[in-house]
Amino acid sequence: MRHQKFEPAYFDEAVETMPRGALRDLQLLRLKETLNRAYRNVPHYREAFDALGVTPDDLNTLEDLTRFPFTTKNDLRVGYPFNMFAVPQEDVVRLHASSGTTGRPTVVGYTRDDVDVWAQLVARCFVATGATKRDIAHIAYGYGLFTGGLGAHYGAERLGCAVVPMSGGNTEKQVLLISDFGATIICGTPSYVLNIAEEAEKKGVDLRGGPLRIGIFGAEPWSQALRQELESRLGIRAYDIYGLSEIMGPGVAMECTEQCGLHGWEDHFLFEVIDSETMEPLPPGEEGELVITTLTKQALPMIRYRTRDITRLSVEPCACGRTHARILRVAGRNDDMMIIRGVNVYPSQLESVMIGVEGFSPHYQLVLQREGNLDSLTIEVEANPGIDPAHYGAMAKQMRHSIKSIVGVSTRVIVLGPGEIPRSQGKAVRVRDLRRKD
Repeated sequence: MRHQKFEPAYFDEAVETMPRGALRDLQLLRLKETLNRAYRNVPHYREAFDALGVTPDDLNTLEDLTRFPFTTKNDLRVGYPFNMFAVPQEDVVRLHASSGTTGRPTVVGYTRDDVDVWAQLVARCFVATGATKRDIAHIAYGYGLFTGGLGAHYGAERLGCAVVPMSGGNTEKQVLLISDFGATIICGTPSYVLNIAEEAEKKGVDLRGGPLRIGIFGAEPWSQALRQELESRLGIRAYDIYGLSEIMGPGVAMECTEQCGLHGWEDHFLFEVIDSETMEPLPPGEEGELVITTLTKQALPMIRYRTRDITRLSVEPCACGRTHARILRVAGRNDDMMIIRGVNVYPSQLESVMIGVEGFSPHYQLVLQREGNLDSLTIEVEANPGIDPAHYGAMAKQMRHSIKSIVGVSTRVIVLGPGEIPRSQGKAVRVRDLRRKD
């Protein structure tokens, strides 16, 4: 294994290249502490453990965790706002929350130590991409209750980067500041950063030829094809960062310069993959739902949290020298999976095909409708500028054929002109569900 030269303050070789046996010993020690903290201080966990007839004393090996209950987003909603916290209110120094668009928001809390660990782990993520304290980090994630902006901000700042706290929106000004300030790192959702690249091209600003070199993108699933599009248009290497507010925020896992999966920081989190139907754990390499247990969170310990993200785990050492398990690119969420005339399909599968078809831009929406007893899918996708609309019919036919042959699903395709798909200033709205809700 070869070890890249990293910023020593946030590349801890003793931890990041720890032999897996020693790493598991550390996880077991921290897992016991977490189970005890949750059982003592969180009524939900005490009731859930008692219902299954288990106590923290029943954990003797990491494999024993399968005897303990799962936690879901609904558990946090039921505990709204603070009933899942394991510390007194006076020890909580930060609150974040989801948007609550599908019900009560999920509220997450942090102690001072939690915030400190979060910043350290995001700094670790930045270092994994080759970032250093000499970089200028432009943060285009939204700030506020969403964890993306502040999470990336404090991690970059902890590393020593100069941070531009731009937040989302005001795309024209984003382009101006990236260019004028000489940003070398850009952070945001991949769909919004694509909009920034598009705006720069419209304004004649050459971001590709500037100092930008690293993109750190997350908060939504994105395909390898979109990675290549971003790298080509911005002249960067694009890296995937993974996290969710219920666990911590961004920084739970990160791609290194090998770009062969996201290193999950196993000194702070324990990862499982389960079969979503049987709820049984799956071995490394098999695809299923990612489940995460926090090992060091104080305010909001999460036991076997069901992320709904579909992926695989690899425990093989990475060429970079890190031994922490890798989360192999998230295919989508099991609650985002569409069943179109008997075919299971994720939006990211369709994206990977569409971006590769000549003449089309990367902007699209998937429109779900009900026809009789079956769901149907219409894809609205933009043509590139300069294409005669008289060719749109032939382009739609070509797109339908490509999707049918590669993904195996029949769709309608509507080709739209440039700029007709609404642009995102944060997480992209890729799916419009027009099915009647009974």
